[in-house]
Amino acid sequence: MSLKKVLKTTLLVTALVSGLSVSAEENIPDPFAQMKANADSAAPSAVPANGVAPAPIVIPEPPVFDAQSWVLMDYSSGRVICEHNSHEKIWPASLTKMMTAYVIGMELKAGRLHMEDDVTITEDAWAKKYTDSSKMFIEVGKTIKVGDLVKGIIIQSGNDACVAMAIHLAGTQEGFVSVMNNYAAQLGLKDTHFSNVHGLFDELNYSSAYDMALLGRATIRDLPDEYPLYSQKEFTFNGIKQMNRNRLLWDKAINVDGIKTGHLSQVGYNLVTSATNDGMRLVASVIGAKSEKLRADYNKALLTYGFRYFQQYTPVTANKVLLTRNVRMGKTNQVRLAIQKDLNLMIPRGRQGDIKLGYRLKKSVFTAPINKGDELGVIEVKIDDNVISTVPLVSVDVVEECGFFGRLWDKICLFFSSDEEVVEEA
Repeated sequence: MSLKKVLKTTLLVTALVSGLSVSAEENIPDPFAQMKANADSAAPSAVPANGVAPAPIVIPEPPVFDAQSWVLMDYSSGRVICEHNSHEKIWPASLTKMMTAYVIGMELKAGRLHMEDDVTITEDAWAKKYTDSSKMFIEVGKTIKVGDLVKGIIIQSGNDACVAMAIHLAGTQEGFVSVMNNYAAQLGLKDTHFSNVHGLFDELNYSSAYDMALLGRATIRDLPDEYPLYSQKEFTFNGIKQMNRNRLLWDKAINVDGIKTGHLSQVGYNLVTSATNDGMRLVASVIGAKSEKLRADYNKALLTYGFRYFQQYTPVTANKVLLTRNVRMGKTNQVRLAIQKDLNLMIPRGRQGDIKLGYRLKKSVFTAPINKGDELGVIEVKIDDNVISTVPLVSVDVVEECGFFGRLWDKICLFFSSDEEVVEEA
């Protein structure tokens, strides 16, 4: 060792010694709290018994439509399978009601609202104010259950029901809209801004095909008790039966169980749908089709394309130890790394053999203390050198600091070791 390094080591040890001293329900925040005070988030293909692998599947180009924009999304991962102008600014029309219903659903989930609660209808929510638009025909001064109003929003697309619930929860439509925009930010709807609760045309009420698919995904994920209402085909209120406008709910060729329609003369016909098949769920969003039939046909074509030519594949399962790495200054000298959730991928059918897994670690050697669940690196999944997924690698173990002399020696070792990020490909 050179004289310079010996002096450096001596100085380090001296510094270390001189510095020694002896020694209920889910918690969902209430977005209306301030307003109330003011008023008073597939397995690999099997090889046949004959040992001959199936011929590779040729994936055709995705379908193209006469519409403004569209997107097909894998529900599990959020990965986009195909899209066209998916981030282009659009007017969502009654797709806005997905966010109105989402806010209400989160209040129900938090226990601050109940389906049996009574809502008194104010003049602002009077059905007569919404002529030539969808409504559930509620009347001023009447008392209606929250459950009926929620069905009126989701199934009948009632503008009047949206206003009634907004005023009930926030006191004003404007207050409710501010909560809608707060949730939009939390869900990552970067192309979206709401200016009303029902979706009637307003330049400041805008979104994108991608954001509407993302909102549909959040509805399914976050509101499992509310989501089944989106598959209900009809609802009768005040003696008036109205049908759900999502005609794919009647199509037996595809298992669609939601989500929401929308229409504006300035835009055309919008539709967000979701369907399941063989354990997979997809979400489709089509904006600006020329008719009700076409928006349904286009959604069906997207969903069919996804189910036919893509598959779910899980190359790594949760909590399976993938790596073991050295630890300094700990009571134990190693830490195990795993992922916290199954790595579910949506990949082209027959391409599981082309998957490449690699990892990147934050450091070449880790130092204690380390808590269970600490993120120490990531796994990268590639097909054709394109990264299709990145998943955190976390500590399986708790590694506590060791005693003084152990820490002293490890600090000396760390002083001469590399602290570079580690990148490896499996």
